[in-house]
Amino acid sequence: MSQAPLILASASPRRRELLAGLGVAFDVVTAQVTEHEEATTDPRVMVAHNAALKADWVAERHPHAWVLGADTTVFIDGHALNKPQDGVEARAMLRRLSGRTHTVFTGIALRHHATGVRIDQGVASNVTLRVLDEPAIEAYLAKVYTLDKAGGYGIQDHGELIVDHYTGSLTNIIGLPVDETKQLLTRCGLLKS
Repeated sequence: MSQAPLILASASPRRRELLAGLGVAFDVVTAQVTEHEEATTDPRVMVAHNAALKADWVAERHPHAWVLGADTTVFIDGHALNKPQDGVEARAMLRRLSGRTHTVFTGIALRHHATGVRIDQGVASNVTLRVLDEPAIEAYLAKVYTLDKAGGYGIQDHGELIVDHYTGSLTNIIGLPVDETKQLLTRCGLLKS
C-alpha cells in the first residue's frame, strides 16, 4: 500500500529525479502494461495513450492516491523513434536524426481513482542535432547507455556531444515536463502555489 499521496507510475530514473526536484513526496509503482509503440501512430496519440495506460493501471490498484503517468517519444519523418532494441538500431536512429530537427512529445496523465479525477496533457519540444559522422556516433555511444531512451539519445547525458540546440521545455525532452507537471500538482492540491 502506498504511503505517499502521489505515486509515479514509471520506472524511469530521469522522471524520478525530475519529480523529486519539485519537492513533493511520492512513491514509485511501475505499471505492468504493454505500451503501444507503433512507429506510424500519431505521436501525440501514442504518448497520451501510454501515459494514461500506466496511470490507470496503478490508480486502479491504489484508488486513494494521486497517480502520475508519463510517456515520451521522438518524432521525425512521420515516424516515432521509441527506445532502440539494440546498438544497431541506436546507431541508425542517430544517423537519421543527424543534422536535423525532430520533435519530442511527452504525454502526462494524472489520476485519482476514488474521486474519478482524470487529467491529461501533452507537451512538445524541438531538438536539432549536430551533423554526426560515424566517429561522433561511436564516441557518444561509448559514453551513454541509450537503449532506455527514445530516439537513442539523452540530452542530459553528454548532450553537448550531439545536440546543436533545442526549443521548448528541456525537462520535456528528458522525459517529464516539470513546469506543466508542477501546474497539475498545484491544481490538485499536491503542491503549494
